[in-house]
Order: sequence, then C-alpha cells, then structure tokens
Amino acid sequence: MNEKALRILEYNKIIEKLTDFATSPMGKEMCKNLLPSTDLGEICQGQMETSDALSRIYAKGSLSFSGLRNIRDSLLRLKVGSSLSVTEFMHIASLLETALRAKSYGRRETDDMSTDSLDGLFNTIEPLSPVCREIRRCILSEEEIADDASPGLKHVRRSIKLTNERIHSQLNTMVNSSSVSSMLQDNLITMRGGRYCLPVKAEYRSQIQGMIHDQSSSGSTLFIEPMVVVKLNNDLRELAAKEKEEIEKILGELSNQCAEYQEKLSTNITVMTHLDFVFAKANLSRSYSGTEPLFNEKGYINIKKGRHPLLDKKKVVPIDISIGKDYRLLLVTGPNTGGKTVSLKTVGLLTLMGQAGLHIPAFDHSELSVYEDVFADIGDEQSIEQSLSTFSSHMTNIVSIIDKSNYRSLVLLDELCAGTDPTEGAALAMAILKNFLRRDVTTMATTHYSELKVFALSTEGACNASCEFNVETLSPTYRLLIGIPGKSNAFAISSKLGLPDYMIDEAKKFIDVNDQSFEDLIADLETSRSTIEKERLEIEQYKSQVAGLKQKLETKQDNLSKQKERILREANEQARKILQDAKDYADQTIRDMNKLAAGKTGNMKELEKKRSAVRDKLSKTDDRLAIKKDQAKKNRPEDFHPGDSVRVLSMNIKGTITGKPNSKGQIAVQMGILKSMVSLTDLELLDEEVIKAPTLKKTGAGKIKMSKSASISTSLNIIGKTVDEAMPELDKYLDDAYLAHLNQVTIIHGRGTGKLRTAVHNKLKKCRYVKSYRLGAFGEGETGVTIVDFK
Repeated sequence: MNEKALRILEYNKIIEKLTDFATSPMGKEMCKNLLPSTDLGEICQGQMETSDALSRIYAKGSLSFSGLRNIRDSLLRLKVGSSLSVTEFMHIASLLETALRAKSYGRRETDDMSTDSLDGLFNTIEPLSPVCREIRRCILSEEEIADDASPGLKHVRRSIKLTNERIHSQLNTMVNSSSVSSMLQDNLITMRGGRYCLPVKAEYRSQIQGMIHDQSSSGSTLFIEPMVVVKLNNDLRELAAKEKEEIEKILGELSNQCAEYQEKLSTNITVMTHLDFVFAKANLSRSYSGTEPLFNEKGYINIKKGRHPLLDKKKVVPIDISIGKDYRLLLVTGPNTGGKTVSLKTVGLLTLMGQAGLHIPAFDHSELSVYEDVFADIGDEQSIEQSLSTFSSHMTNIVSIIDKSNYRSLVLLDELCAGTDPTEGAALAMAILKNFLRRDVTTMATTHYSELKVFALSTEGACNASCEFNVETLSPTYRLLIGIPGKSNAFAISSKLGLPDYMIDEAKKFIDVNDQSFEDLIADLETSRSTIEKERLEIEQYKSQVAGLKQKLETKQDNLSKQKERILREANEQARKILQDAKDYADQTIRDMNKLAAGKTGNMKELEKKRSAVRDKLSKTDDRLAIKKDQAKKNRPEDFHPGDSVRVLSMNIKGTITGKPNSKGQIAVQMGILKSMVSLTDLELLDEEVIKAPTLKKTGAGKIKMSKSASISTSLNIIGKTVDEAMPELDKYLDDAYLAHLNQVTIIHGRGTGKLRTAVHNKLKKCRYVKSYRLGAFGEGETGVTIVDFK
C-alpha cells in the first residue's frame, strides 16, 4: 500500500487507537507496524482471530499482558552461559506469571465446548510454574535476595547480624562513657567508607586510639574508628564479600535452571506478543461496535450501514455503499458539506482496515474486496515550494495513479478536475474516468459537474449517487443514495439565505436550457424517490403488523384445537369409565342371577331384587350420559342474560353468556378461548356471584371471567424486571390464565444470572393449579423460558 493513501485516509489514526489498546511494549510495537495485507488467506486468518478474541472478551472479559517483558537479550546471555542479574530474573518471573494468567484464561471450561483459532496459541504457552516459584522464593525485589535462598547465605547473614551487634555494643559503651562522651561532637555512631566510626572533636584526636577515616569540612570533627572495633569491622567486610559470593552462586543456579527452558521462554514471548496484538484488535472492534467483513477478489464492495470509525458513532449517519458488481465507477454528486468526502474516506479507510485484519464499523455480512493497492486524491495538495497550483498538484497525483493502478486497485478521487475552467475540467474528468473504466479499475469519485452526471447516466459500468440534502433546513442528512444524481441546490440555498428572488431569476437566465431541464429532472427524481421511500416504510410497517396478527391468530387457533382435543378426550374417557362401570355391574348381576336360577329352590324374590338393582343402575348411567330432557321445560329464553354463568352439559364445562338467544333456540357462550352457539337445552344456569370492577358490587354474572378469556395472552414476558417486580405480575397472570381455561402458557424470564428463573420455579412449585412445568426445548426458547401446564 502506498504511504500517501494511508496518510490521506487517516489510517495512522486507527493504528494509534489500536496501539493504545495493547498492554505490553512488544504488543504496542506490533500494532504500530500493522499494514494492510494483499494475501486473502492472511487477511481471513487475521479477521478470524479478531472475531474469536472478541467472543472471548464478551464471554470472560478482557485479558491483560502488562507483565510481558522482552527478555530476548537475557536469553542470548543464557545461551552463552552467562549469569543473569536480579532485574533480569524479575522480568522472567513477571513474564511467567503473565503466561500462567493467559493459560488460565484460554482454558476451556468443558471438553465439549467449541474450539477457535486462538486455542492453538493458548495451548502453546508454558507457564513454567516451578521456575517462577523458585525465582520468587529466592528474589524478593530488585534490591533484596531472600535469606532462605541458600543455607550459605543464611549463615553469612546471621554472622553479619551478630558482628553488627557486637560493634554497636562496643561503640555504645564508649559513647555512654562519661570520659569519652565529652570528647565526641555528637553522641552517635556513624559510618565512613563502610566502617563504623565515632565523631571526635579535633582537639581530642590523640585521646582516642584508632584510625582516622574522614573529617568535617570545617576540620573541627574527625571520624575515628576505635581500635577496639577495627577487627570487628574487618570481619564485617569479609562477611560482606562472602554474602556477595553466595548471591552470585544463587543467581548462577537460577541461570542454569532458566537456561534449560530457553526455547519455551522464547516461544512464550512470541505467542503472548501476538495474543496481545490480537486482543488489542478485538478491543478496538468493541470500541466502535465493529463486525467481521466478508472478502472477495472480484473487486466487489457492499458496505451495509458503514460508519467512519473516527467519527462519534452516536452522531454519524450510517451509509450503504455498493460498487464493483454491476458498475465499476460510482460518481457521487451533491452540495458542499453534504458528506461526499466522508463517504469517499469511509470506503477507503474501511477497505484498509479490513485488509489489515481489523473489524469494520458496519452491519454484519458487509463485503469488501482485496485490492493490491488503494489510491486516493483527496484534499488540497497545493505546494508553494514546488510552485504547483491546486489543479496542478491534483493532476500530478492523478497522473501517478493512472500509471500505477490496475484492475486490482481501488481509486478514490475527490472533486475530480476542479480548480480549472468548468468546461475543460468536465471534459478532462470524463476522459480520465473512461480510462479507468476501460481498464476495469474500481473507481469512486465526487464532482459538481453536471456533465459528469449525464456521463454516468449514459455510460455502461458507471452509476450516479448523491448525498441527500434537506433544502428546508439547509442541512445535509448524510445519507448516500445510489442510482440518483445529486442536485447542487445553489439557487435554493441562496434563496433560503436571503438572496433576493430577482437576482436568482436573473441567474437562471444564464443557465443553458438543457442544464436547467436536467436539474429539474433530478429534482423530480428526488421527490419521487422520497415519496416511494415513505410508502415503502409504511408497507414494511403494515407487513410487520399483518405478520404479528397472523402469528397471534395461528397461536389462538392452535390453542383452540388443543382445547377441543382435550375436552373431547376427557369426555370420551369419562363416558368410557361410566359405561365400563355399568357393564361390570351388569355382568356381576347376571352371574348372581344365573347362580340363583340354577338352584333347586329358586328364590324369585331374590331374582326380582337383582333385576330391580340393574334397572336402577342403568337409569343412573343414562342420567349421567344423556342431556336431561326436562331441562328444555325449565330453560326459557328470557332466563338467560349476557354475563350469566352457565354449564354446558354436553361438554361439562363452565361458560359465560355473551349474547341473546336467537330464533333457533341457541345462544352465544364463551368457554375459555372457545366461543360457540349452544342450544338452550344444553345449558344449566349457575348461581355464582362474582365481583364486577370497578364498583365492587356483586352481580349474578361472570363479567370478569369473560374479559380474561377474551384478552389473556399465552405468554408472559418478565425479562428486565427484578424478582420483587416480577412475582406479583406472575401471580396475577397465572390466575388469569387458569380462569381463561388455557391449557399451557409460557413464562419468558431470560437466562441472565438465573435468579429470575429460580424465583419463577419456586412460585410454580407452590401453585395448586399448576400440573407441571419445564424449561423450553430447542426452538421454544431453551433455558430462557419455562413452559407451564395447568391441571
């Protein structure tokens, strides 16, 4: 990729943002050196790693590599047998602790979890915990080696401590002596050249036997080492040398241990640096809500809801851009400050980011092409030093682009051939664009020239686009409209800003009639497009509403079918039990009667008694199975009123009257979600008192039951509510659903932390009319919902 395009498209600013997300010096360096690739396999691998790291971040949180240190120089010293310093061992320990943390982060919780492209990297990391523990045991900090690092060091330091105590004891005795204390400048013990001394007044130098090590700047104080501690000070110096020797032994042994794992340490550095780089890309993607784009090598770009990553994602207007499939040239027109240049830069920058393995701020399944090079001529490149005008500077750049570009290039041109005579500039621009078209170069350009709009309309492989502008508010909407040329709106804008109408009318006279007609045509097209767009949105809303109503109707129909099947099944089962009971009784009676008839002294009285019992049993059975015939005599049309509670005898279920009797002796009855015309002879009035809202006055009809049956939903959504908020709502919903005779309902509580699901299940356990409940199956919502069956 040429550096000029990277600079113009502000790719370096994206790299700066990426570098900030890296947590180790080596990871930051890797981010700084990231450049777009032209190898499709390498690009796809980079994108896949970024996506997998982003998935891990959403699942487990981010991973820091701040403890990663570059110990490659230390590894070279180990290779030649040198001992490392305390600081170098601290860096190795920090690296290994980071490796242990990364290894733990990358470990799968269960063996059946799906793998990703980062598993191999995490598996390669070797924490070398024994080595790390040994380093931390021996080295407490960069200035301190632990006493227990070796027996020899412990013994030497004990001797040093005892010798120091003896020296202090001797010197304290002298300081506290009245004969000596008067000779001292201060009653304290000091050190000079690593040896303990006393500050003696110069006039008493001959009174205290010892070695003079220093004197004050005024010469009034001499620092004398008394003879009584000279030997002890000498012993202390020897012990210090032994301590240094023991420390060198310890560092040598640690160096030998680390030397055995040179390759693994080197691999840890490489792998964790790469992981730091990958997670930096993932965190960058998360910062602007990026997605992984699809790639092709056919020069086809299809960006859906793309945003410029350097603009505020809450304010920037997403754009849809498609180029390279049906047309290779996209010509963007429209007024200044309308977003043409931003659209141009968005396409270029997203292409560079995608080829660098970075996610792009666009909708899922946006598609980019792999280009060998991206060329851009954007902004003012005027050069005073080289005596180049704006036009000359741009033309120099365009000539270079023409020479270097091919069918595997993306060319972005802003205000092509501006800054010169409009007629000549437009002609020159058309010639340049035709050259790119002939060579199949994917090109996106912006212009104000009307001639180029006509050129795009009449040339195969070219397409117009425009940035929408609201003339009423004098502000751009920043929406990119493919297929429609833009209007400059100079007259409209000038009029809104207060330019007199007579001056605008005068200006229009200087415009060619054909140009004026073309601009009017563009305006008409824009008006038609806006109208069609509004109608399309309305149609989409209607389609959505129809789909929702259709879904509700299908759900109700399904519930109705289930209710009907349940009622018929229960009725058949009840009838079967009644008939079986009657049959068993009759069979037993016949057997008894046969025994009595076979007797020599047949007891006619007993036989008659048995026959009477059979008649009574059959009569009761007939009463239970059949509709009471005399009911018709009791039931009169004037006895039934809307809201009355009744029992439908043929189905043995309760219902509510919702209408008045018709001429056929039938009346509308609401039975749960089932509403049907039922004969008056099949009804039995029930004397039930229910409270009718809102007056709380008792009535003889089930008004509340009717409204519940008519409006109750088959599901309850309590996602986002606390347990305290959700439980009263769930309690009321279960009562309403049961009163409405629903067979099954769905409680939607979501996955989350599981607290809401647990509270729902505890409630269902205690509900007396709940038959059973279970979590949803695949396609029903799985663990995010609970399916409840009523008794």
